[in-house]
Amino acid sequence: MNLVLAIAWTHVRNRARQTLVAIAGVMTGVAFSVMMAAMMEGSQDDFINTLVDALPHISITDELRQPTRQPADSLFAATEYHGLTPDVRRPGIKNPMATIASLQSWVPGALTPSVQSKAVLRFAGRNLTVQIVGIDPRTEADVSNLGSHMRQGNLNSLYRQSNAILLGDRLAGKLGARLNSNITLASADGVAMNATVVGTFHSGFRMTDESTGYVLLKTAQILEKQTGIVNEIRVRTRDPMQARLISERIGEQTGYRSISWQEAQEDLLAAITLRNVLMYTIVGAILLVASFGTYNIISTITHEKTRDIAILKSLGFRDRTIRSIFIIESLLVGLAGSALGWGLGYLLTRGLASLEFKTPFSDNNHLPVLYSVKHYLLASGVALASSFLAGYFPARAAARLNPVDIIRGAT
Repeated sequence: MNLVLAIAWTHVRNRARQTLVAIAGVMTGVAFSVMMAAMMEGSQDDFINTLVDALPHISITDELRQPTRQPADSLFAATEYHGLTPDVRRPGIKNPMATIASLQSWVPGALTPSVQSKAVLRFAGRNLTVQIVGIDPRTEADVSNLGSHMRQGNLNSLYRQSNAILLGDRLAGKLGARLNSNITLASADGVAMNATVVGTFHSGFRMTDESTGYVLLKTAQILEKQTGIVNEIRVRTRDPMQARLISERIGEQTGYRSISWQEAQEDLLAAITLRNVLMYTIVGAILLVASFGTYNIISTITHEKTRDIAILKSLGFRDRTIRSIFIIESLLVGLAGSALGWGLGYLLTRGLASLEFKTPFSDNNHLPVLYSVKHYLLASGVALASSFLAGYFPARAAARLNPVDIIRGAT
């Protein structure tokens, strides 16, 4: 084996210029593959983290999991019902505090009650329809990052004024409202109240920041004209990726509709999956192109070393040994290119992460990148596989050469 390695090293070393070109090709392919994977997965993880932080992992609403059976659906042998008006179901989750206590016994995470309501917000002659969310500030911090998204005031500011409200910064900007501004809320049921702006927040999602306000549970219940109503329970699990399974179990236990963040964002997650497929396809194409350089150098060495091959075979070297020599040469090029590509890829990733840019869609001025050993191992694995294939076919052709024909000059 030492002799095979020595022969392979001699072949590679004697053609230093071509070898360096092949190594540079593999190095460039590995480096750019690592950089692209870090950039694509970094932006993907940043988006998912922002999405997961902005939304509850699971939302339990007062909508029944199975629709209410209509009277006309009840058929009997003697009679049928037609045109009956179904019973009006009182909105809200029944016994919400007992439901929360029951779920807390096994759900790995935190839960908080919430009231979802719609209202018309009036200020300075402008009327805007907004989403009003009633929260409990003491438990809200356990299920969302609203507290860290505050630009002015904090969650406890809701306790400082009667009918206090937190507005999205874009909503406040559209209205021209500031801290301590008095605004009017009018619900669809005709309830009107004065509220005081005690803080603003910025979630990073334009729709939320432009159309959402947070109030105390009591304030939202007054808007809904129903004391004690809770029409949503929000859940934050310890492991966001387990939210779908937990959501299904919650739905079976409570009978209410339970939606995980994966279900709510199915279209976006499908687009991300397609994006990953495209990313790995591009990365594979880059490394495949880099392998052409390795194929070229091994083919050239094979063509120039035909007489050496004849001598080796006449000395008793088997076809398998001849193949091994040229495959080892291609793997040496792949290993050297991969090692250098790791260093260049890391430097390119660091350089990409250090670039500053401003965008209206994010508060982060740096491109999010993900440093992962997986990217380096994947790029190196594809590079070595490509190098092996690039060396295998010339090696197989070299092993098939007849030494007698070579010595006679027939080839």
